[in-house]
Amino acid sequence: MTTELKTVPKAISGPSTFLDDRLGGANFLKRNLRKIFPDHWSFLLGEIALYSFIILLLTGTFLTFWFKPSMEHVIYDGVYEPLKGVGMSAAYASTMEISFEVRGGLLMRQMHHWAALLFVAGMTVHMLRVFFTGAYRKPRELNWIIGVLLLTLALLEGLTGYSLPDDLLSGAGLRITEGVAISLPLVGTFITFFLFGGEYPGEDVIPRFYSLHILLIPGILLALISAHMVLMWVQKHTQMPGKSRTNQNVVGAPFYPAFMAKAGAYFLFTLGVIAGLATFAQINPIWLFGPYTPADVSAGSQPDWYMGFLEGALRIMPPWEINLFGTTHAGTLPLSVIIPALVPMGIIMTGLALYPFLERWVTGDNREHHVADRPRNNPHRTSIGISAVTFYGVLWLLGANDEISANFHVSLNWTTYAGRFLIVVAPALAYLITYRICLGLQRQDSAVVSHGVESGVIKRLPHGEFIEVHTPPADDLEAHVRGKEPVLMLPVAEDTAGIPPKGMRGPLGKLRARMSKAYGGEKIPLDEGHEHEEEHAAISGGDDHTLTR
Repeated sequence: MTTELKTVPKAISGPSTFLDDRLGGANFLKRNLRKIFPDHWSFLLGEIALYSFIILLLTGTFLTFWFKPSMEHVIYDGVYEPLKGVGMSAAYASTMEISFEVRGGLLMRQMHHWAALLFVAGMTVHMLRVFFTGAYRKPRELNWIIGVLLLTLALLEGLTGYSLPDDLLSGAGLRITEGVAISLPLVGTFITFFLFGGEYPGEDVIPRFYSLHILLIPGILLALISAHMVLMWVQKHTQMPGKSRTNQNVVGAPFYPAFMAKAGAYFLFTLGVIAGLATFAQINPIWLFGPYTPADVSAGSQPDWYMGFLEGALRIMPPWEINLFGTTHAGTLPLSVIIPALVPMGIIMTGLALYPFLERWVTGDNREHHVADRPRNNPHRTSIGISAVTFYGVLWLLGANDEISANFHVSLNWTTYAGRFLIVVAPALAYLITYRICLGLQRQDSAVVSHGVESGVIKRLPHGEFIEVHTPPADDLEAHVRGKEPVLMLPVAEDTAGIPPKGMRGPLGKLRARMSKAYGGEKIPLDEGHEHEEEHAAISGGDDHTLTR
């Protein structure tokens, strides 16, 4: 027996009417709950970072109840027998207590650490997706800048959190941080003394890092993430090219209930993965490292993965320094520390922040873009991105050159020399190879549009030749391929008097014109030809034999 619901239940209508009369939110909720979100697997990459951040907030709040951010010297008297009677900081002792004496403490610690790694990884792959698809273009430049700031702050947040347990491994990383800070010209000494409260290691670095880690940086991250989400909501989400998808519409499912159900399930999936890693994959076992003392250095110590590229830069950098006015008394600039600390990070982050504006300057493209590019359709952008990834990857790999040397029985000096060679050559090779791959994929798309897709049916022509019959591509596949747009190019042709257009004159204008000509334009047009018409006519009109693969 079924009954039709004629009226809204009072339990729902009453509170809804109450809130609407006072806040006027009915129209707002109706409009936004039906907002359309496009459906593509790559759009969920950013949500990994968002959900990891939520898990970080929850697990971090749990840990603050027991962690003591103090460098006060104490004697350990906990349940872990090998360290009983050992002197250590209160921060390390409280971390040991969380790990072994607080119910669920070790699980929360490891979930927090794994979530931090996944947070940075999620942001990185999300940013790569946005870059390679050109989703940073107008009107999303501001959101792109916010994303770059978020990634930078996430690295700082990871550094401060990594140092809090005050174990031997994190202390080695903190010693590197102190060396980088003190090497900065003019301000290095002041920054170091402020950070550590005097001579290294001082008594203040853990409390100050704790304040940065749980208050200042998370507050800024939360504000920037909120702004990022609001801007995305207002500007609408980009969508991949496909059938009926244009810059004027969005094809997908409504926020409620489709996207909300999907997002909820994906959050639970992310939570399950992080909880599973924390349960079965041990990470940062500080009881094995012991408390930090400046006199000890652990062998084979490595930072978390997102700081590996800075470690690699320090390891392959030649021992250069500049003695001002030819004497060490006037001051020394240790380039072997300053360059690795500032240049790789500066190249990557500054390049990311400026790229949308540089691309617009080169192409003159001031249009709004709501349909994303396929990476192959902008080969220069894709090649630049892969070059940057290769640059990062070489530095990241060389951060473990001692482990490579030990496990593969290669001279440590040769791994260093190879790193110095690869950091210059590998990005250039990556650029050339990626560019050729993109052109090859464009030719493949052209073949799909012109000749169709392989059917698996082999026919023999009357004169004995075997060919494979191609069938027209499916509508959605063809629409996806035909979503390609040529990269805009500035008008660089001279007028009848031989004068270049405005903005193309002078050395800078000529450079801009050359860059626009190389970067823009259609590299491989989608071929509309029908080269095989005669061939197909022969198939349909003559005798043939059919074989099926």
